[in-house]
Order: sequence, then C-alpha cells, then structure tokens
Amino acid sequence: MDFLGAAEPRLTLYLPHRPNGLARLVTAPDSQQLMAANSNHWRKIVTLLAKITSPGADDWRRFRDERLFTQTALCFAPALSDSPGWHWIGGGENLARFTALDHRARPLSACPSVAIDPAKRLLLTPYPDYRQLSNSVVSHIRAALEPYGFYRC
Repeated sequence: MDFLGAAEPRLTLYLPHRPNGLARLVTAPDSQQLMAANSNHWRKIVTLLAKITSPGADDWRRFRDERLFTQTALCFAPALSDSPGWHWIGGGENLARFTALDHRARPLSACPSVAIDPAKRLLLTPYPDYRQLSNSVVSHIRAALEPYGFYRC
C-alpha cells in the first residue's frame, strides 16, 4: 500500500515511511484515526499538511479534521503519481529516493530551504517537522503557491 487519500489530490505529500494502521486507513482515510493510531510525529506531519493545503490559513484545524484526505494524499513510493495536483517531497534523504526525477525547482528568496518547480507542480521542503517547517516557513510556502491558483477551489 503506497497511497492514502483523495483519488485526485490537490497536493500529494511523499514520505519514506508508512503510518501504523495503513491498511484500515486506505479504505476510509481519516486524519483523526491516523493521528490516534500513531505517534506525535504523525500528528505533526498531518498538521503541517493541513496548514499548507487548507483553503483558509486560519481554518487549518477544521480542514485537517474534516476534509484533509478529500483534497490531499500521502504517498510512500519514490515515484510521482499521475495526479494533476502538486507534489510535495519532504526531506533531502526522501528526495534522494526519486532517482529519475528531473526538475528545475528554485529556492524561495524569502525561505531558501524551500524550492518550487511550478512547471512540474513540485514543492521541495525539509522533512515535515515543526523545527524545520515553522509557521513562518509555512506562510512562505502558502505565499509561493498562491500565484499558481493553489487555493482557488
């Protein structure tokens, strides 16, 4: 099982490891169940996914708890899906798994640890953890995605 979430997500987050209870979650993706069945580490990942993808920056909690996996996905295979949405690869070691990935991602001037390739709809960041993706960094990511219509529903 390499995929959890919406069939056509606006954003797919690629991670190198799977959460506990994945088999049960694949059939009925639920952020609350995912967080309950796993460590605080997964709460951080799910929360950062919600903070970046929520249509309203201040409404991320409700979005995370009610709609996250209707609009996003988690993928554990080192190959980009055919989804027309954005693809988020978190972490340098994780990015190294994508050996065939050809991209032209450029660092954000305000936040050089984050890079985007709008043509490939690719977002490259440090691993999704609060220490590396602070609220300030999340704000820069949201600002970088906005011009590409990411938050228009």
